[in-house]
Amino acid sequence: MKVLVTGANGLVGRVLVKALALAGHEVIATGIGPSRLGFEHNLLRWYDADITHPFQLRVIIEAEKPELVIHGAAMTQVDECEQRQKEAHSLNVEATARLLLDAEEFSSYFIFLSTDFVFDGERGMYSEEDDVNPISWYGQTKVEAEAVVQTSTIPWAIVRTCLVYGAKPEGGRANLYSWIRESLEVGKAIKVVDDQWRTPTLVDDLVNGILLLVEQQKEGIWHLSGKDQLTPYRFALKLAEAYGLDSGLLEKVTADNFSQPGRRPLLTGFNIEKASMELGFAPRSIDESFEYLRQ
Repeated sequence: MKVLVTGANGLVGRVLVKALALAGHEVIATGIGPSRLGFEHNLLRWYDADITHPFQLRVIIEAEKPELVIHGAAMTQVDECEQRQKEAHSLNVEATARLLLDAEEFSSYFIFLSTDFVFDGERGMYSEEDDVNPISWYGQTKVEAEAVVQTSTIPWAIVRTCLVYGAKPEGGRANLYSWIRESLEVGKAIKVVDDQWRTPTLVDDLVNGILLLVEQQKEGIWHLSGKDQLTPYRFALKLAEAYGLDSGLLEKVTADNFSQPGRRPLLTGFNIEKASMELGFAPRSIDESFEYLRQ
C-alpha cells in the first residue's frame, strides 16, 4: 500500500515510518522542517508540511494519492495545550477535519492516533466502549477530533494509546523512559509521581499494533497499550532494577508536588482484550520491554 504518515518526526512517527517501509509499503512521510528520521529507504519519501496550513497537505495527497492516511501529528503536551488553547484546537481538531476531507477524496482508509486522556481517570483500565469525559483541553481536543473521524465516509480506525515510551530519537523530545534512564545514569536525583496509574506502552509495540490494523483493515476504536498497569514511580523503580541503577535517586511524589496548568487523569490504563483477541496484538511486559531496549 501507499501510506501517508503525519507527525513522522515524532517518537511514534519515526518508528512507524521505518516499520512500514521495511514491511514493503510505499511511505509518504510528512512533518515540519527537514526529516529527522535517521532512516532512508527506496520506498520512503519526505515532505515538509505544516498540517495547520489550509493547503499544504492537500497538495501532497492530491499528487501522491495514498491509499491509507495515518494521522499522528498533534500538540500532545498537556500544559502547552492548556496555555495555547486556540493553537491546540487548530492543530488537533481543525487540521484533522481538513485532512479527513482530503483522505475521503483520495484514500480508502484513515487511522487516527488518540490518547487515554479522553477519559476522566475516575476508574482506569478503560475499554473501547467506555464513555469519554476529558478533564484537560488536550483531552477535549482529542475527543472532538475522534468525533470528526467517526463521521468519515471511508473506513476509519481510532487508535488510543497510553504513555508511550522508548529510546529517545536523535533530536527528539524526551519520554518517560529516556528521562528516567538518562537522569539515573548521570546520578541525577528526580521526583517521580506515584499517584497516576497508566499502562505504559513501548513504542515498538504500538507500531506493531498499527501494522496489524493496516494489514487487516479493521475499523472502529482500538485500545493499544502495554498490559502492565503501574505508576511512573513504579515504572522508574523497575527501570532502575533492570539496568542496575541507583533507585535511591528516585523521590516518590504526588501530582500535588507540581504546579501544572493542565489536569492529568489519576487512573487510566487500558483493557486491551479486544485488540488481543481480534487483531492478535501482543505487547511485551515492562520487564521484557526494558530488556528489548537494552539491546
